[in-house]
Amino acid sequence: MMKRMKLDGVPAVYHAMSRVVGGQLLLGDREKEVLRKMLWQVADFSGVEVLTYCMMSNHFHVLVRVPEKVRLSDAELLRRFKVLYPKPTKYQTVEFARIELSLLAGDADAEAIRDQLLARMSDLSEFMKTLKQRFSVWYNRNHNRYGTLWMDRFKSVLVEGDGNPLQTMAAYIDLNPVRAGLVEDPKDYRFCGYAEAVSGGKVALAGLRRIWSDYDSNPLRAHRLLIFGKGSEGSGHMIDRDKALKVLEQQDGLLPKTAILRCRVRYFTDGAILGSAEFVRGFTGAWQMERKRKHTPKVNAMKGADWGDLAVIQSLRRQVFE
Repeated sequence: MMKRMKLDGVPAVYHAMSRVVGGQLLLGDREKEVLRKMLWQVADFSGVEVLTYCMMSNHFHVLVRVPEKVRLSDAELLRRFKVLYPKPTKYQTVEFARIELSLLAGDADAEAIRDQLLARMSDLSEFMKTLKQRFSVWYNRNHNRYGTLWMDRFKSVLVEGDGNPLQTMAAYIDLNPVRAGLVEDPKDYRFCGYAEAVSGGKVALAGLRRIWSDYDSNPLRAHRLLIFGKGSEGSGHMIDRDKALKVLEQQDGLLPKTAILRCRVRYFTDGAILGSAEFVRGFTGAWQMERKRKHTPKVNAMKGADWGDLAVIQSLRRQVFE
């Protein structure tokens, strides 16, 4: 999950994805809405910036910018902690007061409280753990259910944090409901970052501005042009997988990027690191050490479309599609 692979002093961007155990279709509209709200709450607590996301019936995707850990004021620590409990119980209200008094007094527990809260912030694994645990508790309580809700681990890809890599990954995430055949236009699917930005969500729009900060003054327009193809305002359709495989593998051809983004492309969940060749090359040593591999991995250009300068660290051979 590459918890440690971060650029020194620079926020790291990750695409993280988690599936419901057994692939069960347990998330209806109500569940997706609760998960969406929890996503924003946990992001505020953790200090991570959600750039875009998508909630599906048996999995969810999130593209997040994770800052370096910094020392926070006691007031900010307490504010973030309270964000996790918008409707506190009597016990939680008492706990807030206890923590606040301890921090103000600087007693023996104060430093331990600071360390415990800070350890859960600015960290991808802690962010995903908190989000998934909180939603699991809510889901099981509201569905008279017991046991594990999510598969144990989540997948993550380290993404170069600007330009073509970031923009392409964001488009891939927002196109999830199109690939699933739920809508022809992701703006009509209320549980993704693009749709929330279109509907006026300020935090979601801020995420799109971050994605397109170096390219266009109108992030909604820029994102839409990438999703549908330059100059196209019509609806998008998922390309047939068998047809795509024939073009890519039998005819050794290329598909337009806007078309192939409507396929389930393994690079975006299994590529490990996604960015320019130079960016990916900069992490080969860390990736090798983390996985205790004997040989340094190769940097592989992405296949199947004109991806620009995009490369990945995981070679998928011919199995581009899931």
